[in-house]
Amino acid sequence: MRFIIFIFSFLLIFSTARADEKLNQVLKELQQIKKDMQTLEKAVYSQSFKGSGKTQASGSLEGALTRQLVKITELEEQMQKLTASHEEVMFSFEQLNERLNKTQKDNELRLSDLETGDVKQVTKKTKPKQFPGTDKPQNLGNMVVQKEPEQQQTSSINPASVVKIEEPEVKEILPKKSPEEQYKFATSLIKVGDYDQAELALREFVKKNSKHKLAGNAQYWYAETFYIRQLYHDAAAAYLDGYQKYPQSSKGPQNLLKLGVTLSELGEKDQGCQMLDGIKKQYPKAKQSVIQKAKYEKKKYKCPSIG
Repeated sequence: MRFIIFIFSFLLIFSTARADEKLNQVLKELQQIKKDMQTLEKAVYSQSFKGSGKTQASGSLEGALTRQLVKITELEEQMQKLTASHEEVMFSFEQLNERLNKTQKDNELRLSDLETGDVKQVTKKTKPKQFPGTDKPQNLGNMVVQKEPEQQQTSSINPASVVKIEEPEVKEILPKKSPEEQYKFATSLIKVGDYDQAELALREFVKKNSKHKLAGNAQYWYAETFYIRQLYHDAAAAYLDGYQKYPQSSKGPQNLLKLGVTLSELGEKDQGCQMLDGIKKQYPKAKQSVIQKAKYEKKKYKCPSIG
């Protein structure tokens, strides 16, 4: 995919260079013709004062002048077409550049989470940080208008299009090592873009290590394997599991953010907006990048302002 984007970018740049070269060539020809035309104008003007004996020469000069004017008109038309083509190429290049920058930022965020955030959690054996409220996910629909925390009501997040289907048994692919090594192996599959195998490995990890401190993170990356492939129904179901089972995970804020986005993508805008609006309230110490992303998504989906 990156190679295709690189080739497309190269072709756009090459086309732009060729268009610039053609444009410069046309401009040079125009300048030269204008100089010739000025010389002819002077010649015609001087001949007009030399009597009838020079009428034939004057007519010849006027004919040459006319031919030069025709050439100028043709070149001006070519220049207009080249300018329009040049602007289209530049516009396409700017759009591609914007998409590349966005893709790069998304990938950098994912890789940063994989390479730094999770490693810290593996090496640092401290008591999980407690957030205000209960250790269960809250009913965000009521949380935003009530000060007292209340236990999560499963019915409050029940997207009509999210259906959990019992999954068939699959062959084990995780290495026979420690949970930390297994987690590292599973997430490495995401880094190389093998999302199908990453899905299987992460699902196996969560099933075998549901009580491990990395289970919440693994559940989040499991949901990401669907989201990246735009399988929003499966992604929403996986994010919902992570939200309900691992609210205190270090990936809790990101999980709630993606749950809101996928619900909105599936047409469950009201519930999606509740998830997005509840991030700052349920996770007041979430990274600013997550808070800002939530604001952007709320604006994108035109969520109403709540509390």
